[in-house]
Amino acid sequence: MLISPEQCLGFLAVAVAVTASPGPDNLMVLSVGMSRGRKQGMAFGLGCALGCLSHTLLAALGVGALIAASPPAFTALKVAGGLYLVWLGFGALRSRGGARVGSAALPDESLGRLFAKGLLANAINPKVILFFLSFLPQFVVAARGDVAWQTAQLGLLFTAQGCLLFGLLGYFSGSVGAWINRKPSAGLWLDRIAGAIFVGLGLRMLLSR
Repeated sequence: MLISPEQCLGFLAVAVAVTASPGPDNLMVLSVGMSRGRKQGMAFGLGCALGCLSHTLLAALGVGALIAASPPAFTALKVAGGLYLVWLGFGALRSRGGARVGSAALPDESLGRLFAKGLLANAINPKVILFFLSFLPQFVVAARGDVAWQTAQLGLLFTAQGCLLFGLLGYFSGSVGAWINRKPSAGLWLDRIAGAIFVGLGLRMLLSR
């Protein structure tokens, strides 16, 4: 069973906004691309995006096991995730922006090594693990059944759009990085958009109980 078109489109819209907002991963992709070149930035970015596969697996197995053991516990997880997203959202809304992209010279590294560094950096990041466990269940419709498979599909969709956006960031890293450095307010407004989305998702979950 595939997720519904409504789930897919709603999730993609939010995922793209979240991925595009300034954060450690995409700023590092831009930095590597500006310092080393397009191919290097794209390799690091694809590694970061594919690192989400490990979080997808953990979320799918964990959420699937939880609802099998206790549907009320799944509801509790979604509520806890909603609170976490509201907290993240308020943090983004309070951000003062000012994100800048560095372009300091880096030691020579192969494309494979840069890809592996991006993969590892994302895969072992506990904040990303927590984010996936909070974010993905908000788009799962328990009534449709097979929650683990729905979660896996959402995680794969997030990874796919991450590969596309991070690949484009790496390719256009010079232009995008220079634009962000010239316009500090751009990062501020991207944070505002992501913050509003997080708060909206969290409140929707809390009010729909």
